[in-house]
Amino acid sequence: MKYFGGCDSGSTYTKCVIIDENGKMVADVTLRSRINAVLSAEEALKEAVAQVPELNSAEDLAYLVGTGYGRNKVPFADENISEISCHAMGVHVADPSVKAIIDIGGQDVKGIAVDTDGTVLNFAMNDKCAAGTGRFFEAMARAFEMSLDDFSNLSLKAKNVIPITSQCTVFAESEVISLVGEGKAMDEIAAGIELSVAKRCFVMSKKAGAVDQITLTGGCAKNAGLKAAIEQVLKLKVIDLPIDPQLMGALGAAEYARQKGNR
Repeated sequence: MKYFGGCDSGSTYTKCVIIDENGKMVADVTLRSRINAVLSAEEALKEAVAQVPELNSAEDLAYLVGTGYGRNKVPFADENISEISCHAMGVHVADPSVKAIIDIGGQDVKGIAVDTDGTVLNFAMNDKCAAGTGRFFEAMARAFEMSLDDFSNLSLKAKNVIPITSQCTVFAESEVISLVGEGKAMDEIAAGIELSVAKRCFVMSKKAGAVDQITLTGGCAKNAGLKAAIEQVLKLKVIDLPIDPQLMGALGAAEYARQKGNR
């Protein structure tokens, strides 16, 4: 049996997926990224390989594709492919019916339209500002003095919304801290935060060609409050993927590795 790997070296998390020659996922790892992207990739690959008894090291993989922010730093990679292409392919593997993606990463937001074969039809990217990214949500959770998981569910309890006017992450964090200090309802502030990010996704959804449904990838796809806000603002059904949405880049990279390694 041949095995193929994909390593998504992200700015916040490093993900690794191994699939067999039939496309079945046999290993996956998600680790917080270190400052050194090489060390992050090495650790993720080592943990993933350990989940497959037939493999002793990443060098035993028939083909390995690196992707993400640090894709050029993935050890033993035979090739590197952009995260936009890999997220499209990963979603296609997970659910071929999905044709539109909003990928919210640690430092950027992307809208991606997927063709019938998993390749990219069109895309748009906002990497000029951290607002609405994973870093933004981490800053908001820090302002609330709670975990990211707790923050992601907080807005679901809100009966009203307190608008957040600042678009910049730094100013938004200051605005939120002031509102909390004034004793405003925290769930209503959280609802305002989620709605402000959902509105920023509008252009991305249009570039992704979304008509009636879309899916979210990246760590922020696990934010239940954001999902609800996107459905409300964009009037689109958000499709839940059958595989961890944070793994889509690594899964797509592994599938590209399988296609190239089997030629």
